[in-house]
Amino acid sequence: MRTISEIKSNPHIKILNMGFDGMACYLNDKQYKPPREMAIIASWCGGWEHVSVSLQNRCPTWDEMCRIKDIFWGEEECVVQFHPPRSEYVNNHPYCLHLWKKIGEKADLPPKEFV
Repeated sequence: MRTISEIKSNPHIKILNMGFDGMACYLNDKQYKPPREMAIIASWCGGWEHVSVSLQNRCPTWDEMCRIKDIFWGEEECVVQFHPPRSEYVNNHPYCLHLWKKIGEKADLPPKEFV
């Protein structure tokens, strides 16, 4: 995950709250379709780096999630969106998606030729 200073340096990020283990902020960028203001909660505790992204009336797009990934992590870091077993679903907001990275571990990826 990028440093707090790197994240704060993005002119489209407005930080609302900071804690020892995370932050709450908004991303507002005119390049995205309305609503443009995305609520973000980022944390780095319990062995995981985590960023949740939500909008008022729609899910974030792939491009928007890629942008969030690039704001919070480096180009060569791998983060994932999980699709857990239905019995383990947690859905606290209908238009929220999550990015995850296990701290200190490199994610296994399938061979490029399989994709």
